[in-house]
Amino acid sequence: MALLTCRDLSLGYDGREIVHGLNFTVEPGDYLCVVGENGSGKSTLMKTILGLLSPLSGEIAFGDGLKRNEIGYLPQQTEVQKDFPASVREIVLSGCQNRMGARPFYGKAEKAIALENMKKMELEELADRCYRELSGGQQQRVLLARALCATKRMLVLDEPVTGLDPVVTKEMYELIARLNREDGITVVMISHDIAAAMKYAKRILHLSENVFFGSTEEYRQNGASGFFGEGV
Repeated sequence: MALLTCRDLSLGYDGREIVHGLNFTVEPGDYLCVVGENGSGKSTLMKTILGLLSPLSGEIAFGDGLKRNEIGYLPQQTEVQKDFPASVREIVLSGCQNRMGARPFYGKAEKAIALENMKKMELEELADRCYRELSGGQQQRVLLARALCATKRMLVLDEPVTGLDPVVTKEMYELIARLNREDGITVVMISHDIAAAMKYAKRILHLSENVFFGSTEEYRQNGASGFFGEGV
């Protein structure tokens, strides 16, 4: 059963439609990359999936027991957020807030989940470091650990390698692929990096005047040449 189904979805804001009649599904274990030019509606789609925006029309349905507040989200950072004066442990723990109900303080369960995800992201030795003192790659691993605290099932990632150097970019892509492959976490990722999307993703959603949704191989054969030119 699909974790996420979008039916005849029209998206936009301030009354302006950006995407019309969008249909796609996300299955358990998928790795879906959402690609397209600036202004094509990628971020608007993400915000609508997360409930931050309402669709103009159509439906987003969650299945297989998934709830919207059980999705882990890694947004793009602003410069102000990069300078946030909190410890790594505090930021990772904040990903557990939806698990706490009305409790005002983190308990043993939340602290154990945070520690597990810091270990997974190799952040244990940085737990007491101030977030603002970290490199860009370290900060992204902290944010990914925080997102993992919110979910065991689906991650939504908005351009997770923006501003990272090529070596760290490759490490981040490999890390996300390992979470998908070994932990079975479903990944939905916005990316401008078409080559990386075709290398790592299982399926592609290309938002443009002619929307493409299908496997990476189908995109290579039928869709990518229209974006890149022949020979892709």
